Order: sequence, then structure tokens, then C-alpha cells
Amino acid sequence: MTISRRNFFQHCVAGAVSSVPISFRHGLSFPGQLPSPQALQSPGLIRLDNNENAYGPSARAKQSMGESLELANRYPDLEYQQLSETIATLHGASPDRVVLGCGSSEILRMAATAFLGPGKKLILASPTFELIADDARRLAAEVVAVPLTKQYAHNLSKMLGSVGPSTGLIYICNPNNPTGSLTPRQNLEGFLRDLPAKLPVVIDEAYHHYVGKSSSYASFLDRSVEDDRVIVTRTLSAIYALAGLRIGYGIAAPKTARLLSAVRLQSDINVVAARAAVAALTDPDYVRIRSQQNANDRQEFLNMANARMLRVIDSHTNFVMLKTGRHGQDIIQHFNKNGILVGPLVPSMPTYIRVSFGTPVEMKEFWRVWDLMPAQKMAYFVLCPERFGGHDGTGRRSPLAQMSALVRTGALHTSKNLCYSC
Repeated sequence: MTISRRNFFQHCVAGAVSSVPISFRHGLSFPGQLPSPQALQSPGLIRLDNNENAYGPSARAKQSMGESLELANRYPDLEYQQLSETIATLHGASPDRVVLGCGSSEILRMAATAFLGPGKKLILASPTFELIADDARRLAAEVVAVPLTKQYAHNLSKMLGSVGPSTGLIYICNPNNPTGSLTPRQNLEGFLRDLPAKLPVVIDEAYHHYVGKSSSYASFLDRSVEDDRVIVTRTLSAIYALAGLRIGYGIAAPKTARLLSAVRLQSDINVVAARAAVAALTDPDYVRIRSQQNANDRQEFLNMANARMLRVIDSHTNFVMLKTGRHGQDIIQHFNKNGILVGPLVPSMPTYIRVSFGTPVEMKEFWRVWDLMPAQKMAYFVLCPERFGGHDGTGRRSPLAQMSALVRTGALHTSKNLCYSC
């Protein structure tokens, strides 16, 4: 049944005493990764840790927020209906397929509650957005995490091999958080065909709008499949820049949507958020402008990384995984000390940091702070000594040979001595 005010406090208390670390849309539920209150209150703090839209909401959404304050004394019944109808129209679906939530993270919680529990199993990738795994553990369900492929796609064959009679739910984040990588649409369709007929699958498309044109990607909302098992989630926290209002939604078959709605919190969407969401969703020009801006920001980040001989995972989102060549926690602490927050360390990727794209001014400061790191602690990809070593013809060792000698002695750190030019 729907959670009411009467039992909501009980849920809050249960969550507060749980030993499971809290997850957020931007984070990955790893203990000790959240910024301290002191850090968040620092003047001039640059936040590149949340996968947020650094440019803020559209003018239309801001206007709606201001006007909505006059309705703060009203429950959001009418606004809830209007938002459901707006989303249904946007995706060519009937309103009874729409499920609203306090961020798409609540839709994930609903799915876990509806399909998991003791004796049930959740299958997902690793690393990926961890919130639904935390929900599953709280429900005493088993969590099976399947490592990504070498191309950072979901390893669908191994995920399929993990499916059994106890499997209650599969979660796929595409594009994936924290890697920003894609799993090809064709592969996902084949995966769905091979799954048991009644096994539900959540496809999280939080970063859909940042993908751009790609032959290997198509949204399961824009190009739907007639499959009642599929639950597609979206958020207004990313390109729509409404992260602070906490609003998201899911599209599912009517029967599945009813199952999800049965475990939602009553009046979970407030008046201001609902009206701002309608304004944002009906402003395609803003989405187009921000998508192009993000593509420009992403390319500029790649340019700056390449100039420093740094490697990144090919990103289709508003963030990137940057290979640092040394332990990522050291890099994170260096930026924190200089007033910049980046994403939490991913235990399975200890030499990477996740960086959300900020404004051009913020990213200029990011690279200035990067360049402040002591040279002996920075990551370099050096040219092969076999190809470029030796002397410069004057009896003196060439700069490249000197660099190679520093690598061999450990005075200069590399990322596994990878050759940047070969």
C-alpha cells in the first residue's frame, strides 16, 4: 500500500539506524565519500562532484518557481496530474504508464520494493550507480555485481549467465554512471529477448540528453520496445538543472506502473517542483542549447587532458572519468584543499577520478589546480625509450632518455609505463 504520513516516520527511523551507507544520484554509496559540512560552506567552492548542470535552470523554469510560491499552501494534486499528462504527451504514452518520484532515485526505490526482498536477487553492473543496490540490501535481497567489459559497457552475457529462478530485478544504467560509457542498443535488445519472460528490467536514462548522435544508442522511450518488463527512468536533475527540487519519473506498462505507485510516498512531488518540471519539459530550446554546450565543454576537457598527456574514458554524459596515473584519493584531497570538489573514489578504479563539467571559468580553475600538483606526483605517459631513447648526438643524454631514466628509478611516476605515442 502507499506509504502514509502515519508510517513515514517509521521508515525514516529504520533508515537512520541502518548501517548501509547513503547513496545519492551523483555519488556511489562508498563510505566516507561525502563532502564535509565545512567543505560545502567554503566561500567560492567549485562543485564538480554531483553531475549537475552547472548553468542552472531555464528562464521559463525559474519564472514558474517564483510564481508557484503563491501556491505553497496547497497540496500538489492538480500539479501532479498536469505533470503526468505532460510527460505522457512528451513520450507518446498514456498517463497511466507514468510514475512520478522525488528524483528518479525514488523510482529505483519503488522498483526494488516492488520486486525484491528476502530470497530475491538483483543483478547490475560494477561500477554503476549504487542506489538500487543499497535499496536491495535493505530489503535483504542478494546483490550480484557484474564487472563492466574492457570497453566499459555492461557485460550482458555474464549478466544473463547470472540470471536464475531467484532473480527479481535487473538494473542497467545507460549511459553508465560513473564511467559515462554506453552499452549499444542492439546488444540491449538481444539481452531483453534472451531474458525470462516475466523478469523486470530497469533502464536508467538519467544522462540521455547528453549522448548526442550515436549509431549505437537510442533511448527506450524515444524508440520504445513493446515489452511490459521494461521500466525506463529519467531525471530532471541533469540537463534540466532541477537537482535541488528532486523530481524524476518512470515509464512502464500500466500494470507495472500501478505496482510501483503502490509503494510511493503520498504527495512526494511538491507544488514548486511539479510546476517547474512542466515548464522545463516544455522548453525544448533550452535542452538543445545545453546539450550543445555540454558537447563543447566535453571537447574542451578532452583538449586540456590531451595537452597534459592524460587519458579519459570516452564519455557520453556531463562528466568524465579521468585516469590520473596515481591513487585517485590523493588527487581528490589535493582538489579539496584548493576549494574544488570532484566525484567520490570508485574502489574498483583507484587511479581514476570522476569530474563533472562546470562552467568555463570553473574548468579553467580546475586545470590551474591540477597543474599545482608537485611534478613528481603527477601522472605522465612517456615516449617509448626503445624508440626515442639514447643520446642527442653530442655525447649527452637526450631529454627523452633522461625522462626514461627517471621512470626506471621511480623518480617519475607513470601509469604502468604506458607508451603514449605507440
